[in-house]
Amino acid sequence: MSTHFSAGIPFDHQARTRIIFGMDTAARAGELARETGMTRVLLVTDQGIVSAGHADRVRQSLHKAGLETVLFDKVRENPTTVDVDICLAAAKNGGIDGIIGLGGGSSMDTAKGCNFLLTNGGRMQDYWGVGKAFMSMLPLIAIPTTAGTGSECQTFALIADAETHQKMACGDPKAAARIAILDPALTLSQPRRVTACTGLDALSHALETAVSKKRNALSLAFSREAWRLCGSSLPLVLQEGANIEARAGMLLGAALGGLAIENSMLGAAHAAANPLTAHFRLVHGQAVGLMLPAVIRFNAADPAVARMYDELGEIKSTRLAVRVEWLLNLAGMPRSLADCGVTPDSIPMLAAEAAKQWTAGFNPRPIGEKDFRGLFEAAFEPRGPGEP
Repeated sequence: MSTHFSAGIPFDHQARTRIIFGMDTAARAGELARETGMTRVLLVTDQGIVSAGHADRVRQSLHKAGLETVLFDKVRENPTTVDVDICLAAAKNGGIDGIIGLGGGSSMDTAKGCNFLLTNGGRMQDYWGVGKAFMSMLPLIAIPTTAGTGSECQTFALIADAETHQKMACGDPKAAARIAILDPALTLSQPRRVTACTGLDALSHALETAVSKKRNALSLAFSREAWRLCGSSLPLVLQEGANIEARAGMLLGAALGGLAIENSMLGAAHAAANPLTAHFRLVHGQAVGLMLPAVIRFNAADPAVARMYDELGEIKSTRLAVRVEWLLNLAGMPRSLADCGVTPDSIPMLAAEAAKQWTAGFNPRPIGEKDFRGLFEAAFEPRGPGEP
């Protein structure tokens, strides 16, 4: 493995999503939807976003632009194939010609999944993988209200099979949002726990993409800026929830992390997190954050990977895991798998499933089932407060 980054590593990037960033930009949803040719819009969101008033504000913007709205507010966390099917029924009944995903990653994943099936037919299982859609899709606008997944800048929908619980990454360039609206004002309503879980997810995207086997000149630029923004902004939003500059930094950092994923992919922390979410219903960001320090230590045992972490700047690889642990404590996250209700006898099952996750193949240091056992065992040992 090269100890230095080579600008000659090939990549193929096409900017598919127009990104609009700034305060109160959600008020432009109507005019932007009209620009894409929408006339009757499926607004995909959840009850929490409706209660916060965000859905109504977007609907008012759409109405002002002369567009009709069909509201689907039944999005659930970690959407399954059943959730997508329910959304699909609403889309068919509504006679829509465009979709807006408003909320966290689950809203955007559900919106993308619905778009796959509405335009291309079949089941979500048919699109597991990359580039399996043959028909064009309806225009999609993504409006995140959390700073976490970066789904607004990705071509993937993450949908769990309702029967097997396997999380399927269904990716296609046609699934990309035409427009992503990044309005920091929408993130102010997040409860602190949501801020923490989504923020840890965004942070993990910056760190995992920075060392992935697929990293390249473009992805590393996104990873570095995502790490700079999230690493400095996350402590502030955890301590000062109304700090709009920190909220803006997190929202932009999460979007850049999404762009990094598009060009680089993730690693072992996400591979380990998925079975924890499937079997013990840990929130995704919490699961990734909990596993991240052990993964960093595992990867940094390879001097070449340690130098990759060092390339991010600001903090050396020897202190990076401690920094993440400090953030976990600051966020008030459970500090061991036992605290999350995970039982030690589940480690063999968790390790076997983690080793089969597709992101494990992009981890910079080769990792197998035995290694994952070690990571899960390490995550049962609570760490101290760490240092900033």
